[in-house]
Amino acid sequence: MTHRFIMSLMSLGLFLLLGIEARASHIVGGEIYYRCLGGSTYRIELSIYQDCLEGNDSAIAQDVPAYIGVYNLSNGAGSTKPVSAAATMNVPANFQNECINNSPLTCLRKVTFIFDEALQPNVTHRIVYMRCCRNESIQNINSPGVTGATYFVDIPPIQDNFCNSSARFKNFPPQIICVNNPLIYDHSATDPDGDSLSYELCAALQGGLADINNPRPIQLTSLLPGPVVYVAPYSAAKPMTGSPPLQINAKTGLMTGTPNITGRHVVTVCCHEWRNGVKINTVKRDFQFNVTNCSRAVVADIPQFSDEPNTYIVKCDGYKVKFVNKSTGGFRYKWEFGVPGATSTEFEPEFTYPDTGVYIVKLTVNEGSTCPDTISREVKIFPYFTTDFSISGLPCPNSPMQFTDLSVTDYPPVTKWAWSFGDGSFSSEKDPSHPYPSGGDYKVKLVSANGKGCTDTAIKDIFVEHFRPFAGNDTVIVRGEYVDFNATGGIEYLWMPADALNSATIPNPRGHFPDTGRFDFVVRIRSGVGCEGNDSINVLVVAQPYLFLPSAFSPNRDGLNDFLKPLGAGYRDVRFFRIFNRWGQLMFSTNRFDEGWDGTFNGSVAEMGTYFWVLGVTDRFGQEQMIKGDVTLIR
Repeated sequence: MTHRFIMSLMSLGLFLLLGIEARASHIVGGEIYYRCLGGSTYRIELSIYQDCLEGNDSAIAQDVPAYIGVYNLSNGAGSTKPVSAAATMNVPANFQNECINNSPLTCLRKVTFIFDEALQPNVTHRIVYMRCCRNESIQNINSPGVTGATYFVDIPPIQDNFCNSSARFKNFPPQIICVNNPLIYDHSATDPDGDSLSYELCAALQGGLADINNPRPIQLTSLLPGPVVYVAPYSAAKPMTGSPPLQINAKTGLMTGTPNITGRHVVTVCCHEWRNGVKINTVKRDFQFNVTNCSRAVVADIPQFSDEPNTYIVKCDGYKVKFVNKSTGGFRYKWEFGVPGATSTEFEPEFTYPDTGVYIVKLTVNEGSTCPDTISREVKIFPYFTTDFSISGLPCPNSPMQFTDLSVTDYPPVTKWAWSFGDGSFSSEKDPSHPYPSGGDYKVKLVSANGKGCTDTAIKDIFVEHFRPFAGNDTVIVRGEYVDFNATGGIEYLWMPADALNSATIPNPRGHFPDTGRFDFVVRIRSGVGCEGNDSINVLVVAQPYLFLPSAFSPNRDGLNDFLKPLGAGYRDVRFFRIFNRWGQLMFSTNRFDEGWDGTFNGSVAEMGTYFWVLGVTDRFGQEQMIKGDVTLIR
């Protein structure tokens, strides 16, 4: 092997290694804004955030120039242009290092690319930037090491001679989030046009291909890739676990939560722009939140006892609030209750608010010391709210029961209902109806809420009657005999037809049948609480007594011919029915007409073959008879 060939292989290996290392795992986030310069000309601004502490230098070098696509969404036409970096800055850490016991090293660099573009005024345009790949250590998405990122924004057409400028997030994203510590981060934006803004956690997008190190024109398209695949239990709306979980206030953009698992998490925030009640645009920030064991020396912490974002409590049963203090590392506390002049230095004070409303309560720990900390949460006072409901209808199986909400609130309307009927069924209707398939005791629970966030729970017991109307078993008799019926299940009975019966309104009438034939009866049964139902019975009247046993049976549990038992009419009772194998061993015995042999012995399946039986009966005149025979068991 020549020296030149060896050097070529080494160069190729180095190129491949650099190619792998140069994937964009150093990029931790990005966003795109635009500003109308007048007419139909816009200034486009792409910002990417780089990990300049652990990011690969070769990968960082490939970020410049940035290949950015500009597309006309009416026809998909567009172009990709390389854009040089306009500005580079290191983002400040934004936390007090002297108050962190084990301060982690951080380095976050923001690189901004800016260019001006003249666009057609009457169509929507899309600005797209793609990159691969994300950090392999990200734990809330699937295969992050080969999953890219896409940052984009749509520019709406000019309307009424007014060209729009996008909203812009006010603050840098947080670099370090301390595990098991409250996160309160202002993720709000400002809009140069004065449009209304709303916020939500949304899905991050996939991006550039893993085998292409930096985005090239051939990669880009106006079509967006699909969302990243989140690993359970994570999702776009729940990108981090915590108690309370990460959430963003839809109106203020305030992001709160207490993450409880360390690691990198992709978090994406959508800021929607509204004009005259219509959403006209959305800007997104895709970023990696790094949760670490940063062990803050002092932590001010007011817990969150409400599902409302950054809300300590929604008080709906009075004006007095007891405050809970979860702070650590503190020796001095100052509470401000959101009422002018109302403060306290107690660790966990009580305060009675003068009126309804939303108040900002602020807790400062170790004020004036080297390492103070502060937290603010909302307290919402909206008494009074009480959940109640009524139940009506017949408590009978399969009979619809009506549930009516009786919740009372001083701040109507009631807006949410969560019913649990105690049998595994649920409803979110205001006044649902629900049938219970069977009788029993059930606990019905209603959780209701109003638009102010007040919620309450009411639980009531309901008993559904075990109603089973039963007319009795079908029977076969000899002509001229009587039948004593025996219906059960209620207190009122009505038999139809009543011609052959001595009474049509008792549970146990006697029927007389002078002629042969099949006679069908239906009984209507009513219980003590008003449950009603029908059951039927048929009587087969034969000309003379008979006994019958089949010559073979197949106990294979298919529902057909599974039992061997005597069939007969005109006999008072069975004195004995015994079955023996060919060696004379007793396999089965009974003294009932309705009980038969299932082809087992001592819990085991009996062998196929011939078995012998003997049957002793008493006829309707009291005379005893005995007959014998054999039967073949087949499977």
